[in-house]
Amino acid sequence: MRVAVLSDTHAPRHWKSCPPAVARLLDHAEVILHAGDVCTPDVLDELSQWAPVHAVRGNNDGIDVAEWGAPDTLTLELAGLPVAMVHDSGASIGRPARLRRWFPEAKLVVFGHSHIPLNEAHDGQRIFNPGSPTDKRRQPQGTAGLLRIEGGQLVSADIVAVT
Repeated sequence: MRVAVLSDTHAPRHWKSCPPAVARLLDHAEVILHAGDVCTPDVLDELSQWAPVHAVRGNNDGIDVAEWGAPDTLTLELAGLPVAMVHDSGASIGRPARLRRWFPEAKLVVFGHSHIPLNEAHDGQRIFNPGSPTDKRRQPQGTAGLLRIEGGQLVSADIVAVT
């Protein structure tokens, strides 16, 4: 299963429509994960044109995003892999242990909020922040994530520059 991962698109201020480099990632995605701060459910509708979307609500997302179907946290299984999602994982200090406490069964935890890409494994759990494709802040490039899952295993997890 090929999974595209986004976060912090911040429409309409930063995301007017899907940027071409992001669209190229989505072209082969079987599922899309969005880790919050879409700011308008129109982004989720747009992403749904490529593949099914699972999203969580970020601190800049209102009730309209929740009504679209984005809860504050989400656990799901993708190709047999237990996955959890949350927007804000808290401070970087203590993050791996905190995410393990919050989602003890998850082999992969996807989050956003900081706009800082992160791809680390801790005690059998991958923690993954794709960064932001449209609001890079102090990062050198806008980024997104690309995952490959097979037989309940995370085969690859990559941060991809999109600007």
